[in-house]
Amino acid sequence: MIRPLLRLSILCLCLFGLVVGGLAAGPALALTEEQNLIAEVWRIVNRAYVDDSFNHQNWWFTRQRALERPLESRADTYSAIQDMLAGLDDPYTRLLPPSQYRSLQTSTAGELTGVGLQISKDEQPGWLRVIAPIEGSPAEQAGIQPQDVVLEIDGFATTELTLDEAAARMRGQQGTTVTLQLRHSDEETPRLVSLTRDVITLNPVVAALKTTPTGQQVGYLRLSQFNGNAAEKLAEAVKTLADQGAEGYLLDLRNNPGGLLQAGIEIARLWLPQGTIVYTVNRQGILDSFEAFGQAITDAPLVVLVNEGTASASEILAGALQDNGRATLVGSTTFGKGLIQSLFDLSDGAGLAVTVAKYETPAHHDINKLGITPDRMVASVPLNRDTVATDADPQYKAALEMLSQATVVASAS
Repeated sequence: MIRPLLRLSILCLCLFGLVVGGLAAGPALALTEEQNLIAEVWRIVNRAYVDDSFNHQNWWFTRQRALERPLESRADTYSAIQDMLAGLDDPYTRLLPPSQYRSLQTSTAGELTGVGLQISKDEQPGWLRVIAPIEGSPAEQAGIQPQDVVLEIDGFATTELTLDEAAARMRGQQGTTVTLQLRHSDEETPRLVSLTRDVITLNPVVAALKTTPTGQQVGYLRLSQFNGNAAEKLAEAVKTLADQGAEGYLLDLRNNPGGLLQAGIEIARLWLPQGTIVYTVNRQGILDSFEAFGQAITDAPLVVLVNEGTASASEILAGALQDNGRATLVGSTTFGKGLIQSLFDLSDGAGLAVTVAKYETPAHHDINKLGITPDRMVASVPLNRDTVATDADPQYKAALEMLSQATVVASAS
């Protein structure tokens, strides 16, 4: 079954009405459960993959070789599937085991039910450490701080849990409770915190009003990914900044690996009143396009920051704004991912990402492995959370200068 949720990112997905059906394995061939899973993956790729030569290999023989392997466990089956897909020489067509698939679905949906903690795992002794609580979450409301150590979840030691297992224990039905044993770096005695799970909105937008070198007020918008609520949150941020007196906008897409194609299309439409956003080309060579229409949210000057980590949906958005003359791009050449994947459910709870199309910018530039070249090249430097969009950030400073010039011209016209 094809998921209605389709993703474009390091796993970039698209909204195509693909129908995946079964191909008969043969009237006399009885397959085991493990072989059936291999055949299921093979059928999906056979019908959907963008290259109908399958990287110039006999795809039927590939199926037969995989089915002939000894399959004593699900791990053996996953290994056979991964080897089968490896022959496509396409890192984006890949198997997603159930835990990884669930994590992907959570990150792209734009919301989850839990306590709202971003966590990492210390190598020694293996406790969980809080990166940050999500704004407005039960964790933030309870006063949990960055660098707090999570020692136990409902009495279970976090040293015995993987990150996925710990996250699963903190997620749960809205209104239920979970108890964490926590210790901050300046505390000797752990404390117990009981949290009531709630729906957590994942906001991918950071917004702030900034001042250019010549004194104009401009809106700074950093977009970290294209999830299910990215367009809505970005629109809200633009309106808030406009109410605060923003005369122009700086959209920071650096290190944004992408996300949902539909979110990228909707965000492009916020800035573009008309014009082509992106072209797609499927395995039959059929060209399709997504267009902008209607009223843009603002016609104020726009500068977009990009770098080597700007990929997939981020590149589609950057290319659309550049080719339509809506924005000036500043920074370094983007990642260069011009392939589109669709995400498919597998019968055992795993997922399958399959490259189903290529895309081109409105000016018909194929950016795969080439990237998008900014209008103004500025080398990147190592930055951390505290130095992004500050005087220590040369790309940001250059973009702010260009936006300053653009707002002066717009004011004079």
